[in-house]
Amino acid sequence: MRTSYAAGVSDVLDPHPRLALLHLRTSRRHAPWFQEKLDVLNDATVRVAERLGWRVEPVASAEAGVEATLATVDRADAVVLMGGEDVDPRTYGGPLDYPGSGMHEPLADEAHLAAVRRCVEAGTPLLGLCRGLQLVNVALGGTLVAHLPTVSGHRHPDDFVRNRVRLVGTALEGDVDAEQDVRCTHHQAVDRLGDGLVVAALAGDGVVEAAVHETAPVTGVQWHPEHPDTADDQLAALLERLRRQAAEATTLSVAG
Repeated sequence: MRTSYAAGVSDVLDPHPRLALLHLRTSRRHAPWFQEKLDVLNDATVRVAERLGWRVEPVASAEAGVEATLATVDRADAVVLMGGEDVDPRTYGGPLDYPGSGMHEPLADEAHLAAVRRCVEAGTPLLGLCRGLQLVNVALGGTLVAHLPTVSGHRHPDDFVRNRVRLVGTALEGDVDAEQDVRCTHHQAVDRLGDGLVVAALAGDGVVEAAVHETAPVTGVQWHPEHPDTADDQLAALLERLRRQAAEATTLSVAG
Protein backbone atom coordinates (compact mmCIF):
# COMPACT_ATOMS: atom_id res chain seq x y z
CA MET A 1 0.00 0.00 0.00
CA ARG A 2 1.17 3.52 -0.68
CA THR A 3 2.91 5.28 2.19
CA SER A 4 1.69 8.60 3.56
CA TYR A 5 4.92 10.39 4.40
CA ALA A 6 6.77 13.06 2.43
CA ALA A 7 10.04 12.07 0.79
CA GLY A 8 11.86 12.11 -2.52
CA VAL A 9 10.51 10.15 -5.45
CA SER A 10 13.18 7.48 -4.99
CA ASP A 11 12.31 6.98 -1.31
CA VAL A 12 8.56 7.55 -1.03
CA LEU A 13 7.45 4.07 -2.04
CA ASP A 14 7.54 1.18 0.40
CA PRO A 15 10.77 -0.78 -0.26
CA HIS A 16 8.49 -3.75 -0.96
CA PRO A 17 5.55 -2.23 -2.87
CA ARG A 18 2.47 -4.32 -3.57
CA LEU A 19 1.89 -5.50 -7.13
CA ALA A 20 -1.53 -6.80 -8.19
CA LEU A 21 -1.06 -9.50 -10.82
CA LEU A 22 -4.35 -9.90 -12.68
CA HIS A 23 -4.73 -13.03 -14.78
CA LEU A 24 -7.63 -15.27 -15.79
CA ARG A 25 -7.51 -18.78 -14.38
CA THR A 26 -5.57 -21.25 -12.28
CA SER A 27 -6.92 -24.20 -14.30
CA ARG A 28 -8.35 -24.85 -17.76
CA ARG A 29 -9.79 -28.33 -18.07
CA HIS A 30 -10.77 -27.54 -21.64
CA ALA A 31 -7.21 -26.51 -22.56
CA PRO A 32 -4.56 -27.73 -20.11
CA TRP A 33 -1.82 -27.05 -22.67
CA PHE A 34 -2.81 -23.37 -22.73
CA GLN A 35 -2.84 -23.22 -18.94
CA GLU A 36 0.69 -24.62 -18.89
CA LYS A 37 1.82 -21.99 -21.40
CA LEU A 38 0.30 -19.15 -19.38
CA ASP A 39 1.62 -20.55 -16.10
CA VAL A 40 5.14 -20.27 -17.47
CA LEU A 41 4.56 -16.59 -18.28
CA ASN A 42 2.84 -15.87 -14.97
CA ASP A 43 5.58 -17.63 -13.01
CA ALA A 44 8.29 -15.66 -14.80
CA THR A 45 6.47 -12.42 -13.99
CA VAL A 46 6.20 -13.29 -10.32
CA ARG A 47 9.85 -14.36 -10.18
CA VAL A 48 11.20 -11.16 -11.72
CA ALA A 49 8.84 -8.92 -9.75
CA GLU A 50 9.83 -10.52 -6.45
CA ARG A 51 13.51 -10.27 -7.35
CA LEU A 52 12.97 -6.53 -7.83
CA GLY A 53 11.34 -6.23 -4.41
CA TRP A 54 7.64 -6.30 -5.25
CA ARG A 55 5.15 -8.14 -3.04
CA VAL A 56 3.03 -9.88 -5.65
CA GLU A 57 -0.67 -10.57 -5.08
CA PRO A 58 -2.09 -12.70 -7.91
CA VAL A 59 -5.80 -12.88 -8.61
CA ALA A 60 -7.46 -15.18 -11.17
CA SER A 61 -10.36 -12.96 -12.12
CA ALA A 62 -12.46 -15.55 -13.98
CA GLU A 63 -12.58 -17.45 -10.69
CA ALA A 64 -12.50 -14.60 -8.17
CA GLY A 65 -14.90 -12.18 -9.86
CA VAL A 66 -15.14 -8.42 -10.17
CA GLU A 67 -15.28 -7.34 -6.52
CA ALA A 68 -12.27 -9.41 -5.46
CA THR A 69 -10.29 -8.18 -8.45
CA LEU A 70 -11.04 -4.54 -7.67
CA ALA A 71 -10.25 -5.07 -3.98
CA THR A 72 -6.83 -6.36 -4.99
CA VAL A 73 -6.31 -3.37 -7.28
CA ASP A 74 -7.28 -0.98 -4.49
CA ARG A 75 -4.65 -2.49 -2.18
CA ALA A 76 -1.92 -2.29 -4.79
CA ASP A 77 0.76 0.25 -5.57
CA ALA A 78 0.72 -0.93 -9.19
CA VAL A 79 -1.02 -3.47 -11.42
CA VAL A 80 0.11 -5.90 -14.12
CA LEU A 81 -2.59 -7.21 -16.44
CA MET A 82 -1.59 -10.52 -18.02
CA GLY A 83 -2.47 -12.27 -21.27
CA GLY A 84 -4.89 -15.06 -22.11
CA GLU A 85 -7.98 -15.67 -24.23
CA ASP A 86 -9.36 -13.18 -26.73
CA VAL A 87 -11.32 -10.25 -25.32
CA ASP A 88 -15.04 -10.90 -25.79
CA PRO A 89 -15.96 -9.04 -29.02
CA ARG A 90 -19.22 -7.89 -27.48
CA THR A 91 -17.20 -5.53 -25.27
CA TYR A 92 -16.06 -3.49 -28.27
CA GLY A 93 -18.72 -4.16 -30.91
CA GLY A 94 -16.59 -6.63 -32.85
CA PRO A 95 -17.74 -9.60 -34.96
CA LEU A 96 -18.96 -12.59 -32.98
CA ASP A 97 -17.60 -15.00 -35.57
CA TYR A 98 -14.02 -14.51 -36.75
CA PRO A 99 -11.00 -16.64 -37.67
CA GLY A 100 -9.20 -18.00 -34.64
CA SER A 101 -12.07 -17.33 -32.26
CA GLY A 102 -12.22 -19.56 -29.22
CA MET A 103 -13.41 -19.48 -25.65
CA HIS A 104 -14.08 -16.07 -24.12
CA GLU A 105 -14.06 -15.13 -20.45
CA PRO A 106 -16.88 -12.59 -19.87
CA LEU A 107 -16.46 -12.43 -16.07
CA ALA A 108 -12.71 -11.87 -16.32
CA ASP A 109 -13.28 -9.29 -19.06
CA GLU A 110 -15.72 -7.42 -16.82
CA ALA A 111 -13.28 -7.50 -13.93
CA HIS A 112 -10.27 -6.46 -15.98
CA LEU A 113 -12.04 -3.68 -17.84
CA ALA A 114 -13.23 -2.33 -14.49
CA ALA A 115 -9.68 -2.64 -13.14
CA VAL A 116 -8.26 -0.57 -16.00
CA ARG A 117 -10.84 2.15 -15.44
CA ARG A 118 -10.17 2.10 -11.69
CA CYS A 119 -6.44 2.54 -12.33
CA VAL A 120 -7.01 5.45 -14.69
CA GLU A 121 -9.35 7.16 -12.23
CA ALA A 122 -7.12 6.57 -9.19
CA GLY A 123 -3.79 7.17 -10.91
CA THR A 124 -2.56 3.66 -10.08
CA PRO A 125 0.23 2.61 -12.46
CA LEU A 126 -0.75 -0.25 -14.74
CA LEU A 127 1.19 -2.39 -17.20
CA GLY A 128 -0.82 -4.47 -19.69
CA LEU A 129 0.83 -7.40 -21.47
CA CYS A 130 -0.59 -8.70 -24.78
CA ARG A 131 -4.29 -9.16 -23.95
CA GLY A 132 -3.58 -6.60 -21.24
CA LEU A 133 -2.90 -3.93 -23.87
CA GLN A 134 -6.06 -4.92 -25.72
CA LEU A 135 -8.12 -4.63 -22.53
CA VAL A 136 -6.66 -1.21 -21.79
CA ASN A 137 -7.70 -0.10 -25.25
CA VAL A 138 -11.23 -1.51 -25.00
CA ALA A 139 -11.73 -0.17 -21.46
CA LEU A 140 -11.06 3.33 -22.79
CA GLY A 141 -13.46 3.05 -25.72
CA GLY A 142 -11.17 1.60 -28.38
CA THR A 143 -11.68 -1.37 -30.68
CA LEU A 144 -9.65 -4.38 -31.79
CA VAL A 145 -8.72 -6.04 -35.05
CA ALA A 146 -10.47 -9.41 -34.59
CA HIS A 147 -7.97 -11.31 -36.73
CA LEU A 148 -4.82 -9.80 -38.18
CA PRO A 149 -4.34 -10.17 -41.94
CA THR A 150 -0.61 -10.45 -41.17
CA VAL A 151 -1.12 -13.00 -38.40
CA SER A 152 1.74 -15.22 -39.57
CA GLY A 153 4.15 -12.47 -38.53
CA HIS A 154 2.77 -12.39 -35.00
CA ARG A 155 1.77 -15.92 -34.05
CA HIS A 156 3.08 -19.41 -34.73
CA PRO A 157 0.98 -22.49 -33.91
CA ASP A 158 3.68 -24.00 -31.72
CA ASP A 159 5.88 -21.18 -30.50
CA PHE A 160 6.44 -17.47 -30.07
CA VAL A 161 7.39 -15.35 -33.08
CA ARG A 162 10.46 -13.13 -32.80
CA ASN A 163 9.84 -9.54 -33.89
CA ARG A 164 11.38 -6.10 -33.65
CA VAL A 165 9.42 -3.00 -32.70
CA ARG A 166 9.92 0.62 -33.69
CA LEU A 167 9.47 3.15 -30.93
CA VAL A 168 7.13 6.03 -31.64
CA GLY A 169 7.78 9.16 -29.62
CA THR A 170 9.81 9.12 -26.42
CA ALA A 171 7.44 7.50 -23.90
CA LEU A 172 9.27 4.16 -23.80
CA GLU A 173 12.81 5.34 -24.51
CA GLY A 174 15.18 3.77 -22.02
CA ASP A 175 12.59 1.17 -21.02
CA VAL A 176 12.28 -0.74 -24.31
CA ASP A 177 15.35 -1.68 -26.36
CA ALA A 178 14.25 -1.59 -30.00
CA GLU A 179 17.48 -3.39 -30.95
CA GLN A 180 16.34 -6.54 -29.16
CA ASP A 181 13.96 -9.18 -30.48
CA VAL A 182 10.63 -9.40 -28.68
CA ARG A 183 8.46 -12.52 -28.35
CA CYS A 184 4.94 -12.37 -29.79
CA THR A 185 1.98 -14.71 -29.94
CA HIS A 186 -1.29 -12.99 -30.83
CA HIS A 187 -3.76 -12.79 -33.67
CA GLN A 188 -5.60 -9.67 -32.53
CA ALA A 189 -4.40 -6.11 -32.07
CA VAL A 190 -5.41 -2.54 -31.32
CA ASP A 191 -7.57 -0.99 -34.03
CA ARG A 192 -9.11 2.35 -33.03
CA LEU A 193 -7.26 3.80 -30.06
CA GLY A 194 -9.12 4.35 -26.81
CA ASP A 195 -9.55 7.78 -25.29
CA GLY A 196 -6.30 9.25 -24.00
CA LEU A 197 -4.05 6.61 -25.55
CA VAL A 198 -1.19 7.29 -27.93
CA VAL A 199 0.90 4.81 -29.91
CA ALA A 200 4.33 4.18 -28.38
CA ALA A 201 5.63 1.38 -30.63
CA LEU A 202 4.79 -0.27 -33.94
CA ALA A 203 5.65 -3.54 -35.63
CA GLY A 204 7.11 -3.56 -39.12
CA ASP A 205 3.68 -4.20 -40.62
CA GLY A 206 2.13 -1.25 -38.76
CA VAL A 207 0.48 -3.24 -35.97
CA VAL A 208 0.34 -1.29 -32.70
CA GLU A 209 2.86 -2.92 -30.37
CA ALA A 210 2.62 -0.47 -27.47
CA ALA A 211 0.43 2.37 -26.27
CA VAL A 212 0.60 4.72 -23.32
CA HIS A 213 -1.94 7.01 -21.73
CA GLU A 214 -1.38 10.74 -22.16
CA THR A 215 -2.06 11.63 -18.52
CA ALA A 216 -2.48 8.41 -16.48
CA PRO A 217 0.45 6.06 -15.67
CA VAL A 218 -0.94 3.33 -17.92
CA THR A 219 1.16 1.38 -20.43
CA GLY A 220 0.37 -1.59 -22.64
CA VAL A 221 2.66 -3.71 -24.82
CA GLN A 222 1.49 -6.29 -27.31
CA TRP A 223 4.52 -8.56 -27.05
CA HIS A 224 5.50 -10.79 -24.11
CA PRO A 225 8.41 -9.26 -22.18
CA GLU A 226 7.65 -11.88 -19.51
CA HIS A 227 8.78 -14.70 -21.79
CA PRO A 228 11.37 -16.67 -19.77
CA ASP A 229 14.09 -15.91 -22.33
CA THR A 230 13.60 -12.15 -22.02
CA ALA A 231 11.96 -11.54 -18.64
CA ASP A 232 15.12 -10.72 -16.71
CA ASP A 233 15.85 -7.84 -19.08
CA GLN A 234 12.69 -6.77 -20.90
CA LEU A 235 10.12 -7.32 -18.17
CA ALA A 236 12.46 -6.06 -15.46
CA ALA A 237 12.89 -2.75 -17.29
CA LEU A 238 9.12 -2.28 -17.57
CA LEU A 239 8.60 -3.20 -13.91
CA GLU A 240 11.22 -0.66 -12.90
CA ARG A 241 9.32 1.90 -14.96
CA LEU A 242 6.17 0.88 -13.11
CA ARG A 243 7.97 1.34 -9.80
CA ARG A 244 9.05 4.86 -10.77
CA GLN A 245 5.49 5.68 -11.73
CA ALA A 246 4.20 4.31 -8.42
CA ALA A 247 6.70 6.45 -6.51
CA GLU A 248 5.70 9.52 -8.50
CA ALA A 249 2.01 8.81 -7.88
CA THR A 250 2.69 8.52 -4.15
CA THR A 251 4.65 11.76 -4.13
CA LEU A 252 1.78 13.57 -5.83
CA SER A 253 -0.70 12.04 -3.40
CA VAL A 254 1.35 13.12 -0.40
CA ALA A 255 1.91 16.61 -1.81
CA GLY A 256 -1.80 17.02 -2.51
